Amino acid sequence: MTQSHTQKWLIALVLLLCAAVSISPILLSLVNSFKTIGEIFASVTSLPSKFHFENYTEAFSRIHMIRSTFNTLIVSFIGIGGIVVAGALAGYKLSRTGGKLSGFMFLLFVSAMLVPFHAIMIPLTQISMDLSLHGHIVGLGLICIGLSVNMGVFLYHGFVKSIPREMEEAAYMDGYGEFRTFFGIIFPLLLPITVTLGIIMFLWIWNDFLLPMLMLTDKNQYTIVLSTNVLFGEYVNEWNLILAALIIAVIPVVLLYAFFQRYIIQGLTNGAVKG
Repeated sequence: MTQSHTQKWLIALVLLLCAAVSISPILLSLVNSFKTIGEIFASVTSLPSKFHFENYTEAFSRIHMIRSTFNTLIVSFIGIGGIVVAGALAGYKLSRTGGKLSGFMFLLFVSAMLVPFHAIMIPLTQISMDLSLHGHIVGLGLICIGLSVNMGVFLYHGFVKSIPREMEEAAYMDGYGEFRTFFGIIFPLLLPITVTLGIIMFLWIWNDFLLPMLMLTDKNQYTIVLSTNVLFGEYVNEWNLILAALIIAVIPVVLLYAFFQRYIIQGLTNGAVKG
């Protein structure tokens, strides 16, 4: 066996071990979601003596799956729509505008990505109360826009550079205005990075727990991940139902990522190369 083949096998082995470590918590959660509480406390790693599918039906009912999913989709629609539109407009304008001011503003957007959420969550909660956004899923969607529009600006800024300026100049000569040029000619060409950004933001909004917990107070407006919190009692945690609820919540995003994985990687790679 040559050295190159040995290196390939070693790399494959390391990747296989990393994959096993990453997927083991999910497999344990899946196995334990079919157990009773007694079986879970007896042994986390053992297989269930009987598959209790009623855990899933009860969890589906307890977390109000349909209502929670609808709430999450509303937040996702508002958040993703705002991030895409605002990020595309700002990224396009900053990319096409030269000068120190434009570079400084872009640097501010990128720098905001380095600030951890935990550093701003207390003032953010207070500001949301002052603006009457607290306690509403619409307000949560607007806050999602503010928190992640910098990601949109960053990705669009790099992708726009691949589009020739001659296309805009030709549109201006035909009497197009700036907004008509952008939405009629430039924005359709940004479809690859738009799909990538939309999927990434959807995965974030769907899986997020901390931000909805801070912003939502009415259980009828809980998102799907936040709804699983009702299964945690003051003295007893129903782990079999909790794990079943989490598996139900994670299935849509796993399927979404599985179908669109190549678009995510391709969009990020193209944006990085073209930036």
